[in-house]
Amino acid sequence: MIDAKLLATLAAVVDEGGFERAARRLNLTQSAVSQRIRQLEEAVGQAVLTRTQPPRPTGPGRALLRHARRVGLLEAELQADLARQYAPAGTANPAEAPWQTLALAVNADTLATWFTRAVLPVFVNERLVLDLRVDDQERTLELLRGGEVAGCVSTRDTATQGCRAEPLGVMRYHCACAPAFAERWFPHGLTLKAAWSAPAVVFNRDDNVHDRFLSQTLGASPESAPRHHVPDSERFVDFVLGGAGYGLIPHPQADRHLASGTLVALGPAPLPVPLYWHCWNIPSTLLARVGKALKSAARRELA
Repeated sequence: MIDAKLLATLAAVVDEGGFERAARRLNLTQSAVSQRIRQLEEAVGQAVLTRTQPPRPTGPGRALLRHARRVGLLEAELQADLARQYAPAGTANPAEAPWQTLALAVNADTLATWFTRAVLPVFVNERLVLDLRVDDQERTLELLRGGEVAGCVSTRDTATQGCRAEPLGVMRYHCACAPAFAERWFPHGLTLKAAWSAPAVVFNRDDNVHDRFLSQTLGASPESAPRHHVPDSERFVDFVLGGAGYGLIPHPQADRHLASGTLVALGPAPLPVPLYWHCWNIPSTLLARVGKALKSAARRELA
């Protein structure tokens, strides 16, 4: 058996992004944290962290992290259940139940449109704190594989080992721009020739939605054309509305602007991007509640 304190120290270093901040969280000295990590590495016979800034878990470290987080979540739920159900009469106080942390990963567009409304009731009604990681929808699954989160929203439909995957729905991305921008840069509609010179708005350099849409619609994507990189979903829409460029906007944000005429659509149809809920395949009531809330909201928002 690996000492639970050593596993908790590994999780703290990864979560806090360094030994010094992990020491403050654990109320230890930095040298004590380093010693615990060395003890853990001696116990498994392999390095568990890269000595980078920030430290990242190695392959064995990710396996230990997954185990530590799963066991920690189940133990916290068990402790809360025991306090609620088996405390002596008159002594149980829900306000004194231990707080639990749930780490999730989500893409920025989902966070900006429907995720908060979906999960907020769960976090309001439970003694539960959210540790949310935001990344591209095709990369959130890597955080789940690495044991850094318990669940994620991803575009991948295949469950990773030890996890399950369930469909949420389809986010439709409209290629849109301001009317004056369309008149200036796309007077004859969306063509490959016009796309070579028209400035575009993309989320960041890892976001491939723009290139996928142009490749499917025009047969190619002019990646050397001018691009604004705006890694904030709401400011992204502001740039497009303001006439700085054209871009792929998720339908919960685009629909009202298209209906009012403040945006016009380019191309024949929006790009469909299916979304899936991935989570650990463990008997966790909290994970089940979060998954249920997400699926219920997705039926409304992504229908």
